Amino acid sequence: MKKALLAATVVASALAASLVAAPLASATGRDRHDRSAVPFTEATVTAGADGSFTLRWKARGTDRVEIEANGKVVAKGGSQGTAVVKGLPAADRQWFDFEPGRGQGLRLADRLIKLDGTANFRDAGGYRTSTGQWVRMGEIYRSDALDKLTEDDLAKLRRLRVRTVFDLRTEDERTKAADKVPTGATYVVADVFAGSGSFQAMPRTPDEAVKAMVDAERAMVSGAGGKKAYTQVFDGIDRDRGRSVLFHCTAGKDRTGWAGAALLTALGVPRETVEADYLASNDYRKAANDAILSHLPAQQAAVYKPLLDVRPEYLNAGYDEVEATYGSFDRYLKDGLGIDARELKELKKDLLVG
Repeated sequence: MKKALLAATVVASALAASLVAAPLASATGRDRHDRSAVPFTEATVTAGADGSFTLRWKARGTDRVEIEANGKVVAKGGSQGTAVVKGLPAADRQWFDFEPGRGQGLRLADRLIKLDGTANFRDAGGYRTSTGQWVRMGEIYRSDALDKLTEDDLAKLRRLRVRTVFDLRTEDERTKAADKVPTGATYVVADVFAGSGSFQAMPRTPDEAVKAMVDAERAMVSGAGGKKAYTQVFDGIDRDRGRSVLFHCTAGKDRTGWAGAALLTALGVPRETVEADYLASNDYRKAANDAILSHLPAQQAAVYKPLLDVRPEYLNAGYDEVEATYGSFDRYLKDGLGIDARELKELKKDLLVG
């Protein structure tokens, strides 16, 4: 691994870690072979800055949908619709039950978890698979660094049942910005770049920066540290049925991004949906990234922007590395992360609805 590789991901992440971005709307999957009992082909909850919630849905085989919050019907309509709900009482997280006239319902919330000390703490679930099932929400979370969490933040995470925290950062990052975790939660070091040595060189041009990010993504897949770290994460998700599980790095976009992409891909979420979730970090971190770039000279900002971004070519490099090294994603799961067909079936049974 070249010096620029780790420096690009770690330094850029550290620059952006302390600022807060705005919420982003959820993404949904598109089905190809719908065998699910869940009739919804789309369903999203988007929190507004004014405390309102915008609900959108499409459902097949039913002409009636009711949506409940706090045990009361707050919206209703036909097989597809949009509703804006206002005036709900304050809550750590507002949940909505989408109930179709026929078939299995969904329990959804806005993806972003609003905390004072993070910008990119969000639910990994709420997406539709290619078979029409849905990834449960409230089970797996992903985030940027946790060192700035407040006592109120920690109390909220306890109420959200965060019981296992996987720290994907390097030793240097962990030393300089130690995690704050909820009382009683298990803290696990899963260093994606462990054993890579000390990397100091930074890219000198935008092209070098892009290459460094692409190289880093490849290393997350085939590097020894990456294989061990993501094996730990998958094992922890499978083992901790008490949930919830959280994995994070510094900006919550690269090392965390591949963890989220790998999980969603393993569960059968379509590639375009996985990419949309991956790219959402650009929206959640926009305010933070813009603030950083605005304080840099133009030439330096041009070099840093690729480091602060997530881009399709970065994620694609990870999938390309899977193909080149393992031949298929299933072989990556089995040979790289130790997840065989039986374990994958159990993971889907545990995390999918429908």
